[in-house]
Amino acid sequence: MAVLNIAMAGSDELAREIAKPVDKRDVESYVHKEVVDGIQCVLSLIRPIRYPEKLRPLLSALSAGRVGIIEVKEIDATFGETLVAFSAAGITKGIIVINPDSGGWIDEEQVKKSLVQVGLDKWIFCTGDGLVIRQTLLVMMSELEEELAKDTARPLVIPVDQYFNVKGIGLVAIGYVQSGVVKVHDTLAMIPTDGSGDVKSLQVMDDDVQEARAGDRVGIALRNCSESHLVGGAVIVHPEVEDRKSGKSVPLAVELHQVSKVDLQISPFQRRRLEVGDVIHASIDLQFVVGRIETIDDGLTVKWETPLLIRRDTPPPVIISQLDSSLRIMGPATLHRCE
Repeated sequence: MAVLNIAMAGSDELAREIAKPVDKRDVESYVHKEVVDGIQCVLSLIRPIRYPEKLRPLLSALSAGRVGIIEVKEIDATFGETLVAFSAAGITKGIIVINPDSGGWIDEEQVKKSLVQVGLDKWIFCTGDGLVIRQTLLVMMSELEEELAKDTARPLVIPVDQYFNVKGIGLVAIGYVQSGVVKVHDTLAMIPTDGSGDVKSLQVMDDDVQEARAGDRVGIALRNCSESHLVGGAVIVHPEVEDRKSGKSVPLAVELHQVSKVDLQISPFQRRRLEVGDVIHASIDLQFVVGRIETIDDGLTVKWETPLLIRRDTPPPVIISQLDSSLRIMGPATLHRCE
């Protein structure tokens, strides 16, 4: 089964044209399944419900999404912020649907100009026809096949966004497999709580499976694990390996940042400049962590309120935001841990 996660900024009506709703939290999920060349392909839409009032649901959708859909109702500040957010997340493939409210009109050329300004000029314009959008997304999935395979080959990283006890099953953790593969009977580590547990069973889209791969939203039934190990946004990885006899050494897939040097690329349209003492937020792999700027003269240094977990192997961009700014997205950043 091949899965493509799509971050969507748009209406429930458009989402239902493309796929069927299956889950609702801070984000709403929609799924369409289709067999292509004998392979079951899954289009999984992730639509933030409370955006633009709340920024975090959009950032959560962007963390899991590999391509995007933006429905343009009008050209306003929210449209500009949405473009900046998708650009900061590095989502270079996507679909624009121009769909003004009744009696409204949107200049397509102005939309194209905005896309160029934020580096999303390769996005495709589509009508609101669900069939056309689905076919366009399946083509994008095919184009990303090699990249998605590389994600599967990388070390396991699963940010946990839900956990609960199920009668007869026990503790279950749920999250998107951002990279790697998790299998039944695997031993897992929970970071930063230093917990551990063993995989009793796995579910993907309500089906019992033997393994879950990058892109899957997986439910992991755990044994020998405490709920306290999942509190506060734990990330599941495979344990580090240090075998002196064989000389084999494999570090954890993530490193903990308490203080980071932040190489920030200020986004287009952003006029605000950061100062010492400013509070910012970092979003990566479904984490949303508060930090305070300690220095700016010799590079931007930020101390985080709770540990920020960054993948060692090809981490995605960290989206830096400031919630009291008129344009809340500051831009994408690369982080280097301060020892």
